[in-house]
Amino acid sequence: MRAIGKVYLVGAGPGDPELLTLRAARLIGSAEVVVYDRLVSPEILAMVPDSARMIPVGKAPKNHTVPQEEINAILVELALRGDTAVRLKGGDPFIFGRGSEEADALRRAGIPVEVVPGITAAQGAAAATGVPLTHRGLATGVRYVTGHCRSGVELELDWASLADPETTLVLYMGAANLHEITARLLAAGMPAAQPAMAVSSATTPREARLVSTLGRIAEDFAAAPLAAPVLFVVGRVVELCPRPARPADCVAVDA
Repeated sequence: MRAIGKVYLVGAGPGDPELLTLRAARLIGSAEVVVYDRLVSPEILAMVPDSARMIPVGKAPKNHTVPQEEINAILVELALRGDTAVRLKGGDPFIFGRGSEEADALRRAGIPVEVVPGITAAQGAAAATGVPLTHRGLATGVRYVTGHCRSGVELELDWASLADPETTLVLYMGAANLHEITARLLAAGMPAAQPAMAVSSATTPREARLVSTLGRIAEDFAAAPLAAPVLFVVGRVVELCPRPARPADCVAVDA
């Protein structure tokens, strides 16, 4: 009887292969089976050996081609067959990546699982854009929030708490609900002039930015949408966004 395999939940980081951990790069480079998300960059997928079996399980907004329960079952089945699988996830597996759900399913099935952390999108975007997540005098804290819920579930967050102008707010998966999110923050008292920024494909050659304000970013983004994946940063720290060397790198919208 073949021994049970193992699953590695590997954080692929924000996209630049040089931002992978050494352990993540080693596991990707020696993988036999890779189960990967839609947001893993092509540069990182290119590191997978040609001999490896590739299983795409990516989700797009309102189009979950592979439900989470099926992904869990795929990982369990691979390990029960004796395979050692790399479950490759954009950013960090435990930050809006459903990695904890997969780890729980694997452990309940008796499958060994190991988590390899990655630089999350917020950290990658901050480093790439020069916009810090915290800064003395501008932000006393930072909060990561998902702007997308399960299908049919209302986006209900603690808007009064999130509207704190002294805190940097980072919105993951918020493009589809951006109008609602900004309206709820404004209604909760966050100033319309609060700086805001959208960052697409941070740390990769496809990176693009849109700098605006809370009161205008939904309209500005609708007029000039950025390609997924997009991260939104709301807070006074966005004032520190340096002007780019090339105008195409950053679109600044006057308040």
